[in-house]
Amino acid sequence: MAASDSSSDDSLYPIAVLIDELKNEDVQLRLNSIKKLSTISLALGVDRTRSELIPFLTDTIYDEDEVLLALAEQLGQFTPLVGGPEYVYCLLPPLESLATVEETVVRDKAVESLRHISSQHSPQDLENRFVPLVTRLSSGDWFTSRTSACGLFSVCYGRVNSSVKADLRTHFRNLCQDDTPMVRRAAASKLGEFAKVVELEYLKTDLIPMFVSLAQDEQDSVRLLAVEACVSIASLLQQEDVEQLVMPTLRQCTSDNSWRVRYMVADKFTELQKAVGPEITKAELVGALQSLLKDSEAEVRAAAANKIRDFCQALDPTCREPIIMVNILPYVKELVADPNQHVKAALASVIMGLSPILGKNITIEHLLPLFLSQLKDECPEVRLNIISNLDCVNEVIGIQQLSQSLLPAIVELAEDAKWRVRLAIIEYMPLLAGQLGVQFFDEKLNALCMAWLVDHVYAIREAATLNLKKLVEKFGPEWAQNTVIPKVLAMSNDQNYLHRMTCLFSINVLAQVCGSEVTAQLMLPTVITMASDSVPNVRFNVAKTLQKIGPVLDPGCIQSQVKPVLEKLNADEDVDVKYFASEAMSVISEKSLERFERKILLAITGAIWDQNTNTWRRKANKELLTETGYQYPIIWRLRWAGRVAWSNPSGILYVTMNA
Repeated sequence: MAASDSSSDDSLYPIAVLIDELKNEDVQLRLNSIKKLSTISLALGVDRTRSELIPFLTDTIYDEDEVLLALAEQLGQFTPLVGGPEYVYCLLPPLESLATVEETVVRDKAVESLRHISSQHSPQDLENRFVPLVTRLSSGDWFTSRTSACGLFSVCYGRVNSSVKADLRTHFRNLCQDDTPMVRRAAASKLGEFAKVVELEYLKTDLIPMFVSLAQDEQDSVRLLAVEACVSIASLLQQEDVEQLVMPTLRQCTSDNSWRVRYMVADKFTELQKAVGPEITKAELVGALQSLLKDSEAEVRAAAANKIRDFCQALDPTCREPIIMVNILPYVKELVADPNQHVKAALASVIMGLSPILGKNITIEHLLPLFLSQLKDECPEVRLNIISNLDCVNEVIGIQQLSQSLLPAIVELAEDAKWRVRLAIIEYMPLLAGQLGVQFFDEKLNALCMAWLVDHVYAIREAATLNLKKLVEKFGPEWAQNTVIPKVLAMSNDQNYLHRMTCLFSINVLAQVCGSEVTAQLMLPTVITMASDSVPNVRFNVAKTLQKIGPVLDPGCIQSQVKPVLEKLNADEDVDVKYFASEAMSVISEKSLERFERKILLAITGAIWDQNTNTWRRKANKELLTETGYQYPIIWRLRWAGRVAWSNPSGILYVTMNA
């Protein structure tokens, strides 16, 4: 008997330690203990969790915010640990306490957990236990409890009887009329969610008056949240009810004195359009959009401009074009010259999308001049947004018209006297190439890309080499072999040594995307020739290039062509050339040795049966290293033997493995 008691005490010892940690003065220890609550609960069992752990947590609810946040999160997942849905009500007291604390993130997490466990209550427990909790919170003395209550009405309303529903609507109305702005703000943010679960008749009689009251609140932070509720409410009503009950308030919000309320209307504009329907959109929202597009605040104009394309797309097709041409396009033309760059950037991100809506003729006559103006804008974000969406226009007007209208402006920018403008266009070039296609690119823009390689500004030359790499990734090695590489290699004979160095920089990046064969056959001979250049800077860059392209080349090529050049450079009279040649030889030798070691291991470990192809195959490097791991003594001895063999090129092992 004594032995069993001792065993029981031992099993509960870790629990006692964890509970002691909950009382410890060290915040980190308490936080760690909270995160282990599930472990404590499993060890205690469901009965002791309900009778001891949950009351203990409820009594010690006053702690650091980060500890309380972790506790609120843990309790939301505690239903199985207290005995399942039948006993889930046990979690309500600690979560109720957490929902009243001062820190917002803790309250929000407690409300999230309460919302989660509400669905696990039976209808009887919901009415007898959960709804009284909501009532207590909504009637609390402190605003913190009342703000938390706002998020709980929608999750319990649909599963209670009609009398309880009436009480809940009354409590929510009181929260909408609360003296504290924070409570009214919380109620406004949850009004749309509550409207979705309330019966239609009560939506009209009870919630619409709440919505109107909140939309006329003295605090703009409350009024702007009412705009969000407007979307949900309008989507639930018939069109005649929307016109009568919602639109007067929405008109008021559109011309509100606070720019933040008007910004919220602009930000939710397409959602409002969908909610109110095509007739009200035509009659009311077109004028509202005009008002927002010429708003005095740049933030409002930018938000409205960002919605132009989606708004136009959602218009009734039977009257779409006249509405755009008469009511929207004049305002768009004004925004192109807006003094605020954020407004112009927002417009540039969507204006190209009007082309598919309006068609070829209108695009050429009315939109192309606007695109051209924005393409020459001093703000780089505006130019980028135009170039990023050229494919929309290309599909409508065709590549020929595009080349005659917009591409001259792009070429003009590419040759701009300010190097930062040229740099911006280089960054857009791969994007343009992908949209315009290889044939058009070769005809119109290829020469421009090659000209950047000999620019007098180093930053331009550097960006141009990276641009070549991205272009080859888009168009493929074969395109590079026929179009780019011959022009790059021709630079090796340029009189300006900076241009010869750019040739090497280009080879560095091209080798990565062109592969071993193209690099060895076309580019390596030029690099080797340049090892005899008269300028030391070019020679030591040859050493650096050989080091960079070494991993691309096969071992035989490295032994027969690369190493002799590096040995020659290692004996150069210039100290920098010798340094970089020595460094390149060291790196290449190490890479070659690693290849040699892998060959030996492959020969020893043998092939592997591939179940997918039902054939024998060589192991991949990853499989080889996973199997051997280079961790056993025999592997280390093998590596040592390999190094000895590698040091003797005439030895039989070296000759056999490189056969």
